[in-house]
Amino acid sequence: MFCLSKDVLEKVIESRLAKKVRIFVDKEKLHPDYIPEKLPHREKEIERIASILVPILEGVRPSNVLIYGLTGTGKTAVTLFTLRWLEEKAKKLATKFKYAYVNTRKADTTYRIISEIARSIGLRIPQTGIAIAEVYRRYVEALNSWGGIHVMVLDEVDYYVKRHGDDLLYKLVRVNEELKHAKASLIGVTNDINFIEGLDPRVRSSLGEVEVVFPPYNAEQLEDILQERAKLAFNPLAITPEVIKYAAALAAREHGDARRALDLLRIAGEIAERLEDPIVAIDHVKQALLEIEHGRVKQVISSLPLHSKLVLKAIVTIVGEKGSATTGETFNTYVKMAKEMRVEPLTQRRISEIVSELDMLGLVNAVVVNRGRYGKTKVIKIPELVINTITDCLNT
Repeated sequence: MFCLSKDVLEKVIESRLAKKVRIFVDKEKLHPDYIPEKLPHREKEIERIASILVPILEGVRPSNVLIYGLTGTGKTAVTLFTLRWLEEKAKKLATKFKYAYVNTRKADTTYRIISEIARSIGLRIPQTGIAIAEVYRRYVEALNSWGGIHVMVLDEVDYYVKRHGDDLLYKLVRVNEELKHAKASLIGVTNDINFIEGLDPRVRSSLGEVEVVFPPYNAEQLEDILQERAKLAFNPLAITPEVIKYAAALAAREHGDARRALDLLRIAGEIAERLEDPIVAIDHVKQALLEIEHGRVKQVISSLPLHSKLVLKAIVTIVGEKGSATTGETFNTYVKMAKEMRVEPLTQRRISEIVSELDMLGLVNAVVVNRGRYGKTKVIKIPELVINTITDCLNT
């Protein structure tokens, strides 16, 4: 069995080495974590953030910043691009400056966030075993000993606050009150334009000293971004301008999401590789869209509460038989399923609310229709792009 498995691996390697045209030169250049040397169509935002942070080079603490924008609008890339540039300049000027970048969706506990912030100035923090207050005290002490300017970037900060509250933000925006020989600033990055409204007023006034909003990209701008990345990532013989233009147009429909555009191009290239096609075609991009959507839908469904899953399964059942479902039909089917599972059904009003929530998530399309003397009802359909994924997820 081991030999057979090894033979399969040898076959894959030989097949790859035998190819006359390689699809990728450096696939990593298409990952969202890669920060390129050029950021097309973000010159204004770079200039704005640089102007806020440039006092660092004179030893002056910059204002706290809150950066807004939809997913894939370049918020993180521009922030890190600017901070890296400032770090290089600071070294040449012998200015003490360091920054910490923490994605709070990945480091999703207060302990991990403070630990990563502390590690960015060289402080060793164990994975566990110390009280949060002690980790914070050590960070403040280390900052004072170091004596420079420290900028903390909390990406997707809204995700953390929704789960844990804003106590940590309160500490971080007021940390300068505990510092005698160092200075610190906080940059919050969020997709939620209303994020600051839910914060404690004391945090709101300090964190929102300066606010920067990133607009979404349009199709032409996304095409420019993809062209630049494609030069770095693809063999020039394996990609065409038409394919790049098509991927950009698809991503532009999703609020101008550059991250989605890059994923489309990368996955399309991977599909071409798997099929042993020498050139990435539009059909590969279409297949990439299906794979991305499948993954997104699967992730969303897996996080749904039980009753939301039952409502979705009821809709899928009815749509499979009749092409569409009404709120009443959905409720009746849902009640039947709930009773079969020995679960107490929710009210019809709550089921109507769940249908609206599923609509907002993009899992169904619900349109209110006036049926005259029969009153109004919601006619529910499922987007063709996601119906197969939904069915697979609910049956597993």
